Amino acid sequence: MGHEVPLLPLAISVLGVAGIVVWHVQGPSRPTARLIVQIAFFAVMTAVLAYAHAFPFHYEPGSLDGANALLVSAKILWWVHLSWAVIGFVRIYIVLDHRPREARLIQDLIVAVVYLGVLLSILAFVFGVPIGTLMATSGVIAIILGLALQNTLGDVFSGIALTLGRPYVIGDWIELSDGTEGRVMASNWRSTYLLTGAHNVVVLPNSVLAKLGLTNVSQPDENHQITLRVRVAPTRMPRTIMEVMRTVLDSSNMIVKQPRPNVVLVGIDASAVTAELQFRVTSPAQRGEARSEVIDLVYRHCRANGLQLATPLESSVFAGCNARLEEQPTAPTALGLIEAIPIFSVLSSDERVALATSATRRIFAPGTEIVREGEALATLMIVQAGIVAMKKDNDEIARLAPGDFFGERGSLAGMEENHTLQAVTRVIVYEIDKDAFAPLLRDRPELAEDLAANLAHRERIGERSTTPSIQHERRRLDLLNRIRSMFQIHRNHVNT
Repeated sequence: MGHEVPLLPLAISVLGVAGIVVWHVQGPSRPTARLIVQIAFFAVMTAVLAYAHAFPFHYEPGSLDGANALLVSAKILWWVHLSWAVIGFVRIYIVLDHRPREARLIQDLIVAVVYLGVLLSILAFVFGVPIGTLMATSGVIAIILGLALQNTLGDVFSGIALTLGRPYVIGDWIELSDGTEGRVMASNWRSTYLLTGAHNVVVLPNSVLAKLGLTNVSQPDENHQITLRVRVAPTRMPRTIMEVMRTVLDSSNMIVKQPRPNVVLVGIDASAVTAELQFRVTSPAQRGEARSEVIDLVYRHCRANGLQLATPLESSVFAGCNARLEEQPTAPTALGLIEAIPIFSVLSSDERVALATSATRRIFAPGTEIVREGEALATLMIVQAGIVAMKKDNDEIARLAPGDFFGERGSLAGMEENHTLQAVTRVIVYEIDKDAFAPLLRDRPELAEDLAANLAHRERIGERSTTPSIQHERRRLDLLNRIRSMFQIHRNHVNT
């Protein structure tokens, strides 16, 4: 046995070093294989120590030379391999349990506890350091450090509490009671990072975040409800006003259609009927754009159906208000629609009147196909009232509301429609023949530019395309050349 004691600790030290080398060779990309190797080396080292009757849990006093030095190094390596095996189990568990990324905070905490326990065990069982005295001394130091770092420690423990409670995960959109809102980008020991709608990063200490009321908009999904109140002058029955507001929501392209948006009448007085529009968007980031679209559609549909928006309560004068209510608003005429379309703003007053005079009023029943995909319209149509759906392969792509126009692809560019246009509700349009555009395109070449740009933009939206700007510009130029070609052919025909 005289030669057995120094040889066994040497063998354990060699195994420990070999285990470290193999552990590094395996790499972090293979955690399961690394853990298996770690457990194998640890088991062999434990068996050799047990055979040598050298137990790592017992302190054996002696000088640090010769066989004792090898035994000390063997015990230290054993404790290191024990800590790595435990940490390997922790990391494998977190991976296999499909924990979110913020669970790394708990993992780091467990790893720190394991390393601290191993360090104290080495000091006590290998070097015989009195842990009780050390703990008492470190306790005083910990109190001093705790007082100096109380804010930082508050952030750390708040971060642990938030991680365990899991009120949000990385990627969720949250709203705080102080008005701050944004998407959670990252969360660490001390702070949480939010990306706001203004594309700014807000850094919130975890202790502050834990004290605030928190609303997780992304749970159970990111559908976010918006409420918009509209006050309409009581020139029509409330039921009619409610139906018009429903048409407003049905014609929107930005809001969620399932669950169906709702309209509720919430008030009535001598000056207004108040309707509350309740609708949802797929993401909180779309709230501003969706609200703007709905407000625009409220104006269009109210104007198309002869409704008048009420004067705000704080500025109402009863005598003047009652006088205005006696005036029954009417639906816009062809001239009113043309004057409201930005593209026709380049025309003079006489030119707009001439264009409106040539317009013909048509009505389509709900469900009527105004034009099918692959066919061409011979006239440009401006929607006075109702909703028109744009469909591609029987899938609805977008909707057109009062004030929108269509048909310029066929009437002015000589091309077939790449969408089916169908009346969703009763639709009233004013249609303008291409002959009315001939003198305008000759005298106003910028009108052709605007029409081509508008048509290229609509096709880009209708296809839900994110084509590069250079391709979009090529499409616009192609449409412009087609409009010019149609105009040139038509002008020659008139001259002959």
